[in-house]
Amino acid sequence: MPRTERPPRRRVESNACFLNIPYDKKFENLYLAYIVGLIAHGFVPRATLGFPRDARRLERIFHLLQRCEFSVHDISRIELDRKPPRAPRFNMPFELGLAVGWTILNPKQHVWVGCDAVPHRPLKSLSDLNGTDFHIHEGTVAGVLRSLCNAFVSRSQRPTVPRMMRVYRRLRRAIPDLQQEAGTRDLFEARIFSDLVVAAHRLWEQQP
Repeated sequence: MPRTERPPRRRVESNACFLNIPYDKKFENLYLAYIVGLIAHGFVPRATLGFPRDARRLERIFHLLQRCEFSVHDISRIELDRKPPRAPRFNMPFELGLAVGWTILNPKQHVWVGCDAVPHRPLKSLSDLNGTDFHIHEGTVAGVLRSLCNAFVSRSQRPTVPRMMRVYRRLRRAIPDLQQEAGTRDLFEARIFSDLVVAAHRLWEQQP
C-alpha cells in the first residue's frame, strides 16, 4: 500500500497573533485598540488585510493562522447588514472555527481567545463552545484593553490600561499623517495596517 506523505509542518512564529475582526469604519476605534493592546502584551499582530479575494483566499487565511502562535477573534459584529439580501456576517465565527479546529489538532502550537461586546451572547450563538470563557469588551476601547489584560494575564508583560489608553490616543492623533504617507483614507489596508503596528510599537516604547 503506497505511503501517504504528510504535509510539511508550518513554522510557527513566536508571539505572532492572528487578529480576526470586522473590517469596517464603525470598528476603527476597537481595531486600533486591539493593535495597541497586542503590542503592549508583546505580540506581533497579523491580519488578512491585502489578501486577494480569489479562490485561494481561504487557504491563505488558514496558512496565516497556522503560522501564528496565538489568535484573537472578535465576533461582536454578527448582525444583519443593510444591503439586500440582508444576511449576517459569518466570516469572524468561521475563522474562529478554523482556529478551534487547528488548536484541537495542535494544542501545543496555538492558543485562541474569543471576544464579544455582550455578555452570554457568544455561547448562545455558539453553544458548541459551552465551557469556554469569552472576554466581553462592551464595545469600548477601554473594554478591549481590559479584555486583553484578562485573556493574557499569564504573560510576563503586564501592561496597565491607563498606559495603553495613552498610547491609543497618541496613535489616534497620528492617523492623518499615516494615511497621507500611505496614500489612503482607509485604515483597513495592508500598508497602513503595517504602519499602524510599527507606530504603535514605537509609541509604546516611548510612553512611560
